[in-house]
Amino acid sequence: MSSGRRKVAVVGVALSDCGRLDTVTPYALHAQAARHALADSGLDRNVVDGFASAGLGTLAPVDVAEYLGLRPTWVDSTSVGGSTWEVMAAHAADAIAAGHANAVLLAYGSTARADIKAGRRTATLAFGARGPAQFEAPYGHTIVAKYAMAARRHMHQYGTTVQQLADIAVQTRANAACNPHALHRAPITIDDVLNSPLIADPFTKLHCCIRSDGGCAVLLAAEEYVPDTVKPPVWVLGTGTAVSHMTMSEWEDFTVSPAAVSGRTAFEQAGVTPQEIDVAELYDAFTYMTLVTLEDLGFCPKGEGGAFAAGGRLTTGGALPVNTDGGGLSACHPGMRGLFLIVEAVRQLRGEAEDGRQVRRSGGRLPQLAVASGTGGWFCSSGTVVLGRG
Repeated sequence: MSSGRRKVAVVGVALSDCGRLDTVTPYALHAQAARHALADSGLDRNVVDGFASAGLGTLAPVDVAEYLGLRPTWVDSTSVGGSTWEVMAAHAADAIAAGHANAVLLAYGSTARADIKAGRRTATLAFGARGPAQFEAPYGHTIVAKYAMAARRHMHQYGTTVQQLADIAVQTRANAACNPHALHRAPITIDDVLNSPLIADPFTKLHCCIRSDGGCAVLLAAEEYVPDTVKPPVWVLGTGTAVSHMTMSEWEDFTVSPAAVSGRTAFEQAGVTPQEIDVAELYDAFTYMTLVTLEDLGFCPKGEGGAFAAGGRLTTGGALPVNTDGGGLSACHPGMRGLFLIVEAVRQLRGEAEDGRQVRRSGGRLPQLAVASGTGGWFCSSGTVVLGRG
């Protein structure tokens, strides 16, 4: 950051209860996660003068802030799908660095699984049919179908195989096996993935994210508040945001996501390269999302994601641990999962993950650099945050 701008750290992270929750509200999950994140930081709630939330309430984030007993002077309600939280973190970091806020709380909670179970919403995520969407809606083009189309294009253009995509699900489940909070922990094989029910060719059920309830919170603060915190600081080194398209006909290349832009911006701002990253937390609503994000962030050349991700590379003991908590494919996916990526990245940098899940690099050292990259819509938006151990 330029001279005169304050450094920004993530000083508190926490999860609410996650999994199968039938008797709790999204507001309660926000509150639970927020309380835990504040306790994790060691800061007094009166320090918090910024709040960011999306996806809940009539005047988000005003009514959620009221529920939490906050009266922030800086707010953000950006909503761009799963990447919302990385985009909000970028906005919050800029606001803190410029002196517009001292400590910003990001909070999320959703009972998506319980709502479907109780008949409060349909299982098919609907974005309406206004504006450009009206030209696709009559054809019943679902989100999973859009991702499946993109995956098929990558397979056609670069020779990526469905087995390579399935291997990503297998490795993600292996990471989940070491996370006691993951919804699904039982090991799976490539054959298990290939033989599970077909959802949208080439995706079977195990290529797709799970449906769960849950929430989390992240607290960012200016450098002068870091000495008062309980936990070691994790610094925000660089951020980047980008949007691509809304309708599929406006997407120039199905094999390139907006992470190609947001990632480049974040790495350049941080002054590091992808090859220096120890841990990557990437949005994984579908296996293809993980593959193409690895390529677009620069971990491997375009078209080589399938081969790059093979051989256990993405497991906690692999060359590039990815989605170390089990990701949206196995651990939890209550909706806009992007904030969970930041929570897990911070825990890995602090060395707070459970045995077997905690990443260790050469010589047993803790990770020093992590990246969290969220994707929204159907590769419509991207937010990338590079984090460094203090």
